[in-house]
Amino acid sequence: MPFCAHRCDYCDFATWTDRAHLVDDYVDACVTDLGRRAPQPATSVFFGGGTPSLIPAEQLVRVLDAIPRADDCEVTVECNPDSVDDAKLASYREHGVNRLSFGMQSSRAHVLAALGRTHDRANVARSIAAARDVGFARVSVDLIYGTPGESLDDWRRTLDDALALEPDHVSAYALTVEPATPLGKRVAAGTARSPDDDDQADKYAIADERLSDAGFEWYEISNWARPEQESRHNLLYWTGADYLAIGCAAHGYTDGRRWWTVRTPERYIERVAQADSTEADSETLDPAAREEEAFALLLRLRAGALLPAAALKTAGALADGGLLDPAALPERVVLTRSGRLMASDVTARLLLALEAGSIPSRT
Repeated sequence: MPFCAHRCDYCDFATWTDRAHLVDDYVDACVTDLGRRAPQPATSVFFGGGTPSLIPAEQLVRVLDAIPRADDCEVTVECNPDSVDDAKLASYREHGVNRLSFGMQSSRAHVLAALGRTHDRANVARSIAAARDVGFARVSVDLIYGTPGESLDDWRRTLDDALALEPDHVSAYALTVEPATPLGKRVAAGTARSPDDDDQADKYAIADERLSDAGFEWYEISNWARPEQESRHNLLYWTGADYLAIGCAAHGYTDGRRWWTVRTPERYIERVAQADSTEADSETLDPAAREEEAFALLLRLRAGALLPAAALKTAGALADGGLLDPAALPERVVLTRSGRLMASDVTARLLLALEAGSIPSRT
């Protein structure tokens, strides 16, 4: 759902603030596209954006109602605290939405201002309370750390305020500055500081400690959940499962083939109306690349990845350096907290060691 009321200063996604007049035609196109694809019953559905909660509830649930779903299907809607109310949330619940993800980002007013966010701390609390009132048991909050001007105490306060809302899932992402965004332009002009790697590492460690103390377990580098409350949809990406792309600028993955749709809502509507493919492009991974990617993605998870003998020596050295859990060896490679902070480097070193041997399976 590519529609937004306001574009955040750090956002580089395919979103538009001046396309509200397209909502009806866009929803029609999504429903038609789903009908043509005749997908198998979904185990999870995720409405991302943009701001899915911005469009009328009756339009969002029209798309949801067009999706065949398994009986225990997880259905998540990303919500902006500024664009939900009791009636909208009740409609979601009535039509089968059973999980909400709120974009909180921070509870500190000056940090939200630096990010270009329009909501405030009280609005997040109000929205989550309203979600609970209409029966939502599963609520996640998204946080961002490392914003210029955010102190360590600011981040601790944000974590405490997020935990006070009693979510069952927390995603915390290091701020990435994209050059074409307003924030990126301010950083390039010298009017805003670029995020500091050491500062972000300290904040990740603080988040991991505080969330762990509160009963959350990390299950993916940037995601923590209470027991059995992991996002089923998130895990699809990390375990290499298939998923279907609906809507503009959406990405799908099927049998090693990655594909993405046209970027703008106008083009998506036009393609569907003409019964043309909505794909913009695709890539098919060869078996070796597919296995390497599967290994790298699995390494981001708490369970880690299977370790073949070819990389045992390298894995041992990484464990000696505190980057891999020695208790998991020699069967698996599992990142420690320090290893998570250096996941790209750890992954690269293990893959180099595997060039002379076999790559482990996905399981």
